[in-house]
Amino acid sequence: MRIVICPDKFRGTASASGAAQAIAAGFSAPDLDVVFMPLADGGEGTLDALGGANRITQVTGPLGDPVEAKWRLSSGEAVIEMAQASGLLLAGGSEGNDPLSASSSGTGELIAEARASGARRIVIGVGGSASTDGGLGAIRAMEPLVRFSGIELIVACDVQTKFLDAASVFGPQKGATSAQTELLRRRLVRLAEVYLDEFGVEVRGLARAGAAGGLGGGLAAVGAQLVDGFDLIAEEVQLADAISNADLVITGEGRLDAESFNGKVVGGVASMADRYQVPVAAVVGSSTPGTTIPKNLKTYSLTEIFGKDLAFGDTRRCLTQVAPRLLT
Repeated sequence: MRIVICPDKFRGTASASGAAQAIAAGFSAPDLDVVFMPLADGGEGTLDALGGANRITQVTGPLGDPVEAKWRLSSGEAVIEMAQASGLLLAGGSEGNDPLSASSSGTGELIAEARASGARRIVIGVGGSASTDGGLGAIRAMEPLVRFSGIELIVACDVQTKFLDAASVFGPQKGATSAQTELLRRRLVRLAEVYLDEFGVEVRGLARAGAAGGLGGGLAAVGAQLVDGFDLIAEEVQLADAISNADLVITGEGRLDAESFNGKVVGGVASMADRYQVPVAAVVGSSTPGTTIPKNLKTYSLTEIFGKDLAFGDTRRCLTQVAPRLLT
């Protein structure tokens, strides 16, 4: 029996690779062929899903302090995760963040370092950002932009948010008050005009341009391609081939809700498994009541099975213990 284990992260309790390993540890039958494929949707975890870090560079953190950012360079392709350089957790979460001052400059520094190191294709996973600066900090750090001529910049996004909506959608998550959110929105309005004048690119109507506080739009203004993060990662790791040859597919994430089926890992895996008529199960930390779940997807909530304290306090052990149930 061939089992493909391909979860997303369980935010705050287990990485995607850690979750996959924990689930696999629960299978003891010798005749099982288990394949690990940790996934992400363009946000946090993208770097691990695409091979893991093999380089570290010191860059400017979201609030100006130096941070050590992990990234990957292999065969002329770089993989960068914005959260490593400009992430909200680096700013101390929403409580420690300064939403008006937080900058994406460190991400731009990382992109520039990848180019200087010989990368010809640069994949930037965006998500978990502290900033709503429309990518201006990153662009300024990337200058002179002429050095990116002929370089393929690909932005892996986990949302479809428009540029001007970035402040209202994400600002409160980053600690912004209602007044600050409105100020950030006005900044984005002005910045969109600047991008149109300076680069000839209209970012206001561009899907995904609001990703990571508008970083998606900023990078699009200088020639980057904005793509669906799950689709990019699925193609890079050849997920379709793995699922088409599987007898069972197991995915999962920390919180199952309506957004899980809107460009996220669980929804993407369930759809792909349905296409190939392969049974699929999702193990989740918890589930939002009333969430519409595809008919082909069987879900297992760790909170319902083990209780909230154990599910969140020892997620990996719960994943291991729930594994035998998945074979039924």
